[in-house]
Amino acid sequence: MTNIENRKFIALDISGKNHLSWVLDVKLYLSAKKLRHTIDEDNAASNEVRATVLIFLRHHTDDGLKYEYLTVENPLELWQNLNDMFEHLKAVVLTKALND
Repeated sequence: MTNIENRKFIALDISGKNHLSWVLDVKLYLSAKKLRHTIDEDNAASNEVRATVLIFLRHHTDDGLKYEYLTVENPLELWQNLNDMFEHLKAVVLTKALND
């Protein structure tokens, strides 16, 4: 888990235009580090592990999003909030891809 705070891929843009690729990058990276469970419902991750993943997620989000969710202290809650914010974009992107 060393250097988990170093940026591993492009941060989530405040517009959400890279949300789908960001979600995939986060899931793959957390799976590789055996931390994926921290963004799943009803996980039993320790506070230390949650803090590590929260730092990682915040480091990979736009500064505007960091400030909007400044008080969120649980990686699952941050993950869900970001997904709720950009969920509507999935339909737009997938529809566009199907039409191209």
